[in-house]
Parts: sequence; structure tokens; C-alpha cells
Amino acid sequence: MRQQEITLGNWEFRASGEGEWLAATVPGTVHTDLLNNGLIPPPFYGKNEHELQWIDKKDWEYRTTIKLGEEWKQLNRKELVFAGLDTYADVYVNDVLALSADNMFREWRVDVEGLLRTGSNVIRILFRSAVQEDLPKLEQLGYSLPASNDQSELGGLADQRISIFARKAPYHYGWDWGPRFLTSGIWREAMLEGRDAAAISDLYIRQNAVGPEEANLTAVVEVDAPAAWEGMLRISADGQEWTQAVTLKEGKQTLELDITIDHPKLWWCRGLGEPQLLLFRAELVQGASVEAAREVRTGLREIKLIRAKDEQGASFAFELNGVPVFAKGANHIPSDSFLTDVTGERYRHEIATAAESNMNMLRVWGGGIYEEEVFYRLCDEYGLLVWQDFMFACSMYPGDEEFLASVRKEAEYNVKRLRNHPCIALWCGNNEIDSAWSHYEENMGWGWKEGYTTEQREEMWAHYEEIFHNILPEAVAAHHPGVDYWPSSPLRELTGDSSQHATRIMGEGDVHYWGVWHATEPFENYNSKVGRFMSEYGFQSFPELKSVLSYAEEQDMELTSEVMLAHQKNGRGNLLIKDYMEMYLPQPKDFKAFLYMSQILQAEAIRIAIESHRRNKPYCMGTLYWQMNDCWPVASWAGMDYYGRWKALQYTVRRSFQDVLLSVVNTEAGELEIHVVSDLRDVCAGGLQITLHQLDGSVIKEWTRDVVLELDSAAAVFSAPLAELLDGHEPENVLLKAVLQSADGVELDSKEHYFVRAKDMLLPEATITVNEVAGSEGQSFTVESNVLARGVYLTAEAEGIFSDNYFDLLPGQKKTVSFALRGTEGQDWIPAAPQGLQVQSMADYILQG
Repeated sequence: MRQQEITLGNWEFRASGEGEWLAATVPGTVHTDLLNNGLIPPPFYGKNEHELQWIDKKDWEYRTTIKLGEEWKQLNRKELVFAGLDTYADVYVNDVLALSADNMFREWRVDVEGLLRTGSNVIRILFRSAVQEDLPKLEQLGYSLPASNDQSELGGLADQRISIFARKAPYHYGWDWGPRFLTSGIWREAMLEGRDAAAISDLYIRQNAVGPEEANLTAVVEVDAPAAWEGMLRISADGQEWTQAVTLKEGKQTLELDITIDHPKLWWCRGLGEPQLLLFRAELVQGASVEAAREVRTGLREIKLIRAKDEQGASFAFELNGVPVFAKGANHIPSDSFLTDVTGERYRHEIATAAESNMNMLRVWGGGIYEEEVFYRLCDEYGLLVWQDFMFACSMYPGDEEFLASVRKEAEYNVKRLRNHPCIALWCGNNEIDSAWSHYEENMGWGWKEGYTTEQREEMWAHYEEIFHNILPEAVAAHHPGVDYWPSSPLRELTGDSSQHATRIMGEGDVHYWGVWHATEPFENYNSKVGRFMSEYGFQSFPELKSVLSYAEEQDMELTSEVMLAHQKNGRGNLLIKDYMEMYLPQPKDFKAFLYMSQILQAEAIRIAIESHRRNKPYCMGTLYWQMNDCWPVASWAGMDYYGRWKALQYTVRRSFQDVLLSVVNTEAGELEIHVVSDLRDVCAGGLQITLHQLDGSVIKEWTRDVVLELDSAAAVFSAPLAELLDGHEPENVLLKAVLQSADGVELDSKEHYFVRAKDMLLPEATITVNEVAGSEGQSFTVESNVLARGVYLTAEAEGIFSDNYFDLLPGQKKTVSFALRGTEGQDWIPAAPQGLQVQSMADYILQG
């Protein structure tokens, strides 16, 4: 019995039929290969995106040569395996067509027995242009389908929006935060596999019933046998072993073995416990010989989406192992326009950032990709739940049988690929299609059905229902039982009834609230616009100066310069930031100051939103802001820019997602309220100290309150009429400081609260001093200011994070801060002294006088 495996390397590429063959990197893309060969300029620099749209109009071909020895003759199964081909690809083996692929999101296997020979074999792949492939489909359809983020005009296609025809990452066609780069290439690993033995092609640990006393599981083992075979199936995990006699017939078949684990170690998300993982091994055994084996690592848990009717509508909450989870996190997009440039270290940095920011959930948004294995593995290890969209977003899709058949195979492949990951909490059919179809909203570009005939509407909606109410839920039910399916985000009811769409914030379903930003509503609307689960909302900012200088020159440093507009994909985005800044913040002194002030603005918006959502627990049970990351250097909604640098938002999110939160808010009734939110699973007693200060730090008045934090609770613990609290002091001349301590004196949270917007306060220039903490080897230091310093901003030469940043300092109060370098593969953060440390505050960036 033998098995051989060759990773296909030494690739070369060229435009189809043109010029010489050049070195290629696989996995890779044609854009990165062109760049590596010096044939195109850096795609992200300046306006280069506009100059590179010719690439997707051409066909490209890749080839490699592999040498096979005589031993390959003895192997009766030989398959070429492509984990990812982007997207329309014809695979030739020794000039014979072996495979035609048309879906980026699935693995492609083809039997090449009879096509290979001893000695040299040429594998050539022709990647057909997605543009040229799909333009005829648009003409054949006879009318265009909505695809509001498809930047067809940038690609020179006018209104010919063709993204809906290709099963390819939608964001490649452009989005309101990303460029239009229609890549092609071998984007995941390519292999040649040969064997003459049975193989375990898939191992799934189906979790039938999991609790603290017992886990009832089924090992579902898919086997491909070249001939009839008898032996034993053996499953082992955590020192236990289960066996079953099996008889295999030739071909593919599925074996099942029920197993029980007593008192299992359960997998928990962050904040609820440890994310315990178990390694399961399946073996086909004959006597003392192991004929085939496969391993998977999973966590034992029960995850449910609870949608129970109540007086306010219906809940929308996740329950893990019987415990309610308030979801805290963000929406994840692909980390690069060129997917193969995303290293394992970059994935680790993002997941470590999410964990460090006190998150317990990420939503893999439906306009990107089904992520790499390393992404889900890290979520498993760090205890982050994953809301997993299928890859459909902001578009209507065709419904011809060829397209639907491709979707069926894509869904089955990806559900099966990801189902062992305990992090998967929900499968969601699509992003915003249901709402965009049914509800007119001008600032979102919604109300799609209005422009079509009755016949066209009926046809389009029938195609929608076939995909999102039949094909996708059937794939989840068949291959990942026990995990819920939700047809579209946002959505009110899981009925498939077109009268039940999420058109407003209601007492049920999940909500994308974009009144702040798209509709220019004030930040304060976050306090009242609260749904049962806030799965999208956001506000933009620019990245920091170092990141901006990676794509722009000094002469580009102006809000409406061509380069700044090229790196702002949201229409009026730059001017929206400016408009909001004029509402809330002092005027920045120049454009570089504007970059900093935009981050302060973004952080304040999302702080208000998160605090409001958490104060409304358990009515609201989730808050996922838009967005976690970027796919290129750009002004966007991200809290962490393309280079992994934390914006002000990321530091604010870390504070706002702490297990225990203080939230101070002015009510519409003229009251000041202080709320305490606890995600802890235990009752906690503490003390609340409230101080009203002059801006010079002097104390006007103090209050103290004993506080009992009930488990998993949110409650107002202090309130007073604003007029009584201010007691004649001008609101612009005072601030309130609230500090919550545990019974043993540990500070749980603190919050500064201002009674007017920052633009209405006088902020004198601050002298901020930094002193090393003795014995810390420079890794920790104290920061203090002689006057009120807002938005204290620390920077260092090396890439890393501070224990806090963009914080406010009252005069006379010290804050201790530490620094850690960004980790390398296998390590999150490395404590270090911040070389080149600099400190500034908002007063340094505003136009004084």
C-alpha cells in the first residue's frame, strides 16, 4: 500500500499566448506576479489602481512541469487537487483538458489517471478573464441585476455590473472601502495526490447533545476505497478509544460511529471560560497496521440562536452551553485585496487584537471569502465566536440551473470544511440583500425592486428564495446540524415572507443602523436607535500619518486631493468626516491634524454606540461594529488599519468591551445617569466615586455609592437632574469623573464625562510629562499633565500597542502606561521599552485662538 503527494511548485506565467514565460508564485495572483516581475507599479500607491484595470480584461496562463518516477504507475488513484482557483480556469495535463473550474470558493479535484506519464508532465492552467466571460451573460439576461458596490465604471464598463455572475469574492469588484482589483490565479495550494490505499477524505465530529455531564457525539468518517476492504474503524480522543468493525466496498462511502464522553471539557468563548479543544483521530486498522488516518481538532459545545417571543417582539441572542452571551465584536473583511499576501502572522495579529480588545465574536462578512483555515483555528484557540456569512452581499443573483448548481456545491464544500470549528455560531445567507430589495432608502442606495417590471420582480425574487431559503439552509441542515441559519442580515423574521423585511429598528431580528454616517444623524441617536442585536453600524476615520504616507506625498495632503479621493471609496466620505467634525470637535490646524482628529471623532461615535447597546442588555444582546480591518491603506470604518496599526477606535473599543463598564449619559429628560454593565457570571460588590471637577482639576463636589453588580446585568446606579448637579456652574467649565472599584479596591472602570461637545470647550496647550516606572526596564511609565489634556496620543518608532492610548488626563492625576511590540508568528505581544516615545494631546492639533 502506497501514497504519494507532490506540492506543485516552480510555476511560471504570462498573458495568454503573449511574450515570454515569467516566474510566478503559487499560491498567488496575477497582480502580485506582475508586481514581483517589475511589470506594474505598486497597486495601492497614489492613483495606481486606476491604471491597472487592463489586467482583468486579459486571459492569463500558468504552467509547471512535474517529473514522475516509475512508482507512480503502481498507484491506481491519481488526482490533481486545487484548493482554490480564481475563477474561470481550464486545467490542461500534457495539453489535454482535464478540468474547467468556475467557482473561486471551492476545492477542485480531478482524476488524471491516463493523462500522466512517467517522466515530465506539463500542467497548464488558462485563467479566462472574468470580464470577458460574464459580459455575454449580462446581454443574455436582458436586464441588469442590482449590485450597488460593483465599481464597473472604474473598470471601464459603464453600467455593466457583472460581479453577480461570478462565484468570486464580491469585494474584488470594488466596495465602499476597497479598490477594484479583479484578481486571477492559483490562490490556494495545488497538489498531485496518488495512492492505492483507502483514504479518509473527511472526518466530522457531529455534536448531537453536549452538556457538562455528557457529550453524545458521532464520528462521521468519509472514506474512498480503491477496492473492497475489511478491518476496524478506530476513533481516539483525550486518552479514550472507540472501535467498530467495518466492511468497505470500492468507491466513496460514509461510516458513522457513536461515541460518548463523560464530564467533557467544554469550549467557551472569551469571558465565559476556557476554549477547551480536543484532538480526535480516526484510523482504519487491519491487524497491527494503520491503513489510513485523519485528525481534526474541535471543541465540545452547544451553540444556539435564541429567538423567543416577548412583550417587545422577539429576542435575538446567542446561548453557549446554556449561558446567554452578549456578543461584543466587529465585522471582518478580507485583510488584503491580494489574498495570498495575508500571512499567518497577519491573521494572528488581527485575532490577537480582537482578543486584546475584549471581543468574543467576529462576523465574517458576505462580500469577501470563506476565510483560511488559520483564521478559524485562531478563533477556536482564542475563544472568539464567528458569525459566518455565505459569500453573497448587496446584490441580486441569477437563478439559472448552472449558477444554482455551483452554489449548491460551494455551500456543501464550505459548510463541511468549517463545521468542526467550535467557533462557528451561525450561518447567515447574505448581507443586506433582503432589506435592499424591499425597502427604499436613498442614502443606502436601496429600494431595488422599484425599477423592474412585475414579471422581472417575480423572477428575481424566486431566484433569491431558491438560494437563500432553500439551497443554503438545506446545506446547513444536512452538514452542520445544531448550528442555526439566518437568511439575511439584517432581517426581522425567519419566514421567507417578503412582508417581514428589516426596514426599521424593531423589537426583533438583527439591525444594521446607518443613520449615523450615511444619513448624517447625530451621534446621540445611538442612544435611542437600539435593536435586539446590532450587527452593523460604523463611522469612518483616516489612518495615522505613517500609513497615509505609504500611498500619498506631501502635496497630496488635502482633503479633496485626487489621491485622497482615490483612497476614499464612500462618495462624500471625506466631507462627511469634516461635517461631523464641525459638529463635535475643535477645528484642526492642518490636514495632518485632521487625520488625528478624525480618529478621535470615530472613537467617540462608536463609544456612544457600544455603551448604549450594552446599557440595554438584555433587550439588546449583541454589538458588532463595522469594521475590524482594512484590505488596503484607506480612509474607512476600520479600527485597525491595513498595516495592523491601532486607531483611536481600537483603544476605545478595548475599554468599551471590558467585562465591567461604566457608562455616563445625559438623558432627554435633563438627567445625568450613571450605568454599570457587568458581563461577569458572579455577583460583585463595589464602590462608585463621582467627582465634579473644575477644568483645572479642583474638586467642586463628590458623591459615593455602594454598588452591587448582579451577574450578567445592566443597571442605572446614580441619577441626578443636570441643573442640580451643575449647581450654577457653566457646563463648558466643568467635567465629571466616575470611578468604580471592587470591594478590595481594584479599579474596574473609570470615565470622564463632559457636559458640552469638545468644540465648545477651551483646551489650553498642555505640558505632558512622562516618567519611567522604576524597575520596569522602560516598559512602563507614568503620564501626567499640568492642565486638562484630551485625547493624549502616544507614539513609538516600533510597531506595537500601548496598554492605553487616546485617553484624557485631568491635571494632577497620573496614569501608568506600558508598551508591547507587535508579536511574531506564535506570539501576540512582546513587552518592550518604546523607543522614540512621543506624547501629544488634542490641544497640539487644534487651531488655537
